[in-house]
Amino acid sequence: MTDFLQISTLVTLGIGLVAFWIILYIFPISLWITAIFSGVKINLLELVFMRFRKVPPALIVQSLILALKAGLKDIDSRVLETHYLAGGNLTNVIKALIAADKANLRISFKQATAIDLAGRDVLEAVQISITPYMILVPSITAVSVDGIQLIAVARVTVRTNLEQLVGGAGEETIKARVGQGIISKIGEAKHYLSVLEKPEEISKHVLSNGLDAGTAYTILSIDIADINIGKNIGAKLQIDQAAADLEIAHAKAEERRSMAVALEQEMHAITQQNRAKLILAEAEIPPALSDAFRRGQFYGKSVRVEGE
Repeated sequence: MTDFLQISTLVTLGIGLVAFWIILYIFPISLWITAIFSGVKINLLELVFMRFRKVPPALIVQSLILALKAGLKDIDSRVLETHYLAGGNLTNVIKALIAADKANLRISFKQATAIDLAGRDVLEAVQISITPYMILVPSITAVSVDGIQLIAVARVTVRTNLEQLVGGAGEETIKARVGQGIISKIGEAKHYLSVLEKPEEISKHVLSNGLDAGTAYTILSIDIADINIGKNIGAKLQIDQAAADLEIAHAKAEERRSMAVALEQEMHAITQQNRAKLILAEAEIPPALSDAFRRGQFYGKSVRVEGE
């Protein structure tokens, strides 16, 4: 009997502990107390309902406390829940808003969540907007008017344009546009030395074209880090053209030679044909004479001539 009572007591105690743990899990009292002492006004039932909506109450409370201590306004548990359920990163959004507020950047919670839901790192975007970022453009190869190949390396300093971050083109577009501008400017240069003497002219030309339009960045500067001389494309093209012209001349000469040989063969064949006709004609003379003598036509004609 005593053993049964002990077992019953242990089972009851275990069930009580499990029930108590479940109650504490469903009713996060400690989290609610932390929020109250931190100055966050939130109802305990709201934390309970978050459990049923599969929203972690701890994340929401921590975000609210962080926003409150940073002096951020217009942020409540409902908008945080909505962003979390939409698949957003609450921690990044709150940190980005705090960083923007400290740097006097104008960005609202709605903008930050939109950037986050667009798949961009909103915290990194704000940091780049505060501290400019350098984009290294791959080596650009272009040819001046005099045919000299130049290889340029450019560095583009950009700052995030938070207003156009959603829907704006990215870093690859900046690289492509800068490369296009460099090729265009070098291609206009009549002599490669003018490019080597004033590489800053390339930067001014490229920067004046508004390459950051429609992108997520604002271009602050474009610097030509290095320019190297490549191949003499003009000379190579001339050599290739001369070789091509020579091949064409050889082909035409061969064509004329072939035509001359063909004409010679044709004339030889005509000569042989005419010779054969001559031989045939000569062969017909003796039978014709014989036939004339036999008929007396040749002799009689001769007598008549003498008689006359």
